[in-house]
Amino acid sequence: MVALPSKRRLDLNILWGVLISVAVAAVAIGVMLFVRARAPEGSYFTDGDRASGVFGVLATGFSILLGFVVFLAFTSYDNSRAGAETEALMVLQQVETAQSFPAPVGPQVTGELICYGRSVVNYEWPRMRSGTLGDDVNPWGVQLFKTLSGYEPEKNHEQSAYDAWLGQTSAREEGRLDRVHAAAGVIPTTLWIILFVIGGVIFAFMLFFADSGEARRTQAMLMGSVMVVITLLFLLLVSLDEPYHHGVGSLEPVAMERTLRIVDQAVAAVGADVTVPCNQAGVATPS
Repeated sequence: MVALPSKRRLDLNILWGVLISVAVAAVAIGVMLFVRARAPEGSYFTDGDRASGVFGVLATGFSILLGFVVFLAFTSYDNSRAGAETEALMVLQQVETAQSFPAPVGPQVTGELICYGRSVVNYEWPRMRSGTLGDDVNPWGVQLFKTLSGYEPEKNHEQSAYDAWLGQTSAREEGRLDRVHAAAGVIPTTLWIILFVIGGVIFAFMLFFADSGEARRTQAMLMGSVMVVITLLFLLLVSLDEPYHHGVGSLEPVAMERTLRIVDQAVAAVGADVTVPCNQAGVATPS
C-alpha cells in the first residue's frame, strides 16, 4: 500500500511555502527600500489619487483573472477527487456483482478487481505524481474485459448481474478518466505567462510609490504585503494545478485503499474462494 504523506513531509511542504513567500517578500522589500533612498518625497507620482485609481484597475483586473484561473484549477482538482471516489466505489460494487457469476468466472474477476485496485494505488498513483502515466491503460482493466468477453449468462439472475456489470464498468472507466485528467495540469502556459507578466507590472508599479519621506517600515509593509499575497496565490494555483504533488492538499488514493480493505474483509467474511493473481503492488504473478 502507498502510505499517506507523513507529518514530516507535510511540515516540509508548508515550510517551503513559507520560505518562498518570505524570500520573495524580502527581495521585493529590498528593491523597494533601494528605490526609496533615491525617490523624492511624496513618491514619484505628483497626483497620488490618480495613481491609486490606476493601481486599482491593475489590481482588479489581476484579481478577476486570477479568480477565474483558481476556479478552473479547483474544478479540475475536485473532478479528479470525485473521479477517484467513483472509481473506487465502482470497484467495490463490481466485486459484489461478481458474486452472482458462476465459477470460475466469479472468483476470477473478483481477484482481478482486487489487482486493479492494487495497481491504482501502487502503480498508477506514483506515475500520476511524477507525470509519467500519460494515456496508459490499466492492464487489469484489459484483463477484466478479456475474462468477461467469453462469458455467456444462462440464468435470469446471471443476466441481470451481467447487465449491471456493464454499467458499473462504464462508470468505473469514466471515474478513472476524471482521475487521470488533471495529472498533467489544466492551466495552459499562456495563462501562466499572462499572470506572471501582470504580477511583474504590479511589482514595478508599486516601486513608483517609493517615498523617501515615509518611514522604512511603512514602505516595507506596503511592498511586502502585496508580494506575499501574490506569491501565496501563485503557490495555491500550483498546488491545485498539480493535485498529485507531495505535501499539503495532495490527492491520495484513500478511497481505493478503503475499498481494498472492505473487499478483503468481505471476502474473508463470506469465505469466498478467491485467488488473487497479483502481488501487493498489483503486478501479475506467474500462474
